[in-house]
Amino acid sequence: MGISERKAKEKEELKKMILHAAKKLFAERGIEHTTIRNIAQEIEYSIGTVYVYFKDKNDILHELHTQGFRQLGGEMKVLFSVDDPMERLKALGRVYLKFALDHPEMYDLMFSMKAPIEFLESTHKDEWNEGKATFELLKGTVNDCIRLGHFVGHEPEALSFAIWSAVHGMASLVIRQRVQGVTCVAPEQMILKGYEEFVLMIDKK
Repeated sequence: MGISERKAKEKEELKKMILHAAKKLFAERGIEHTTIRNIAQEIEYSIGTVYVYFKDKNDILHELHTQGFRQLGGEMKVLFSVDDPMERLKALGRVYLKFALDHPEMYDLMFSMKAPIEFLESTHKDEWNEGKATFELLKGTVNDCIRLGHFVGHEPEALSFAIWSAVHGMASLVIRQRVQGVTCVAPEQMILKGYEEFVLMIDKK
């Protein structure tokens, strides 16, 4: 490995360290109580080093947010080998919920916190590309279902939004601990049971 390649690898590793430290501190302290100085101290580098890679905290948040969507999108795209679109739609919801339960802090960052969207607004971007790409995967599957005779009389985009909203609501209620103590079933079991009930409602021609 040449000098330039080694330096590039070192820079990439340092960037990963910054993101890992930021994600850890955001989860432990909350985003509002985490500063660039805290992140620099966590990786034992100067504040200036962090600013070489990221212009501010929102920039770090947006990078983490983008990573989360890449991971979720990759897990969802695997399901496009499933020929039956209705079975694929059901599986997409299960993958989405599993991702939310396995990565609650990342899920909050991706879908609940305003900071990444504030970053987009600050860069004058009109479209939320990461969210749009994930939504298009869902909408494509809903369209496939409609072509096979499911969801007669429904409008694809609005129906896709309704499905996303329902599954997001389940995930958010569990992550934000709004289910605990409300039902006699453990939250992790209730979200799965609730989703299967939802599947029964939508799986009708």
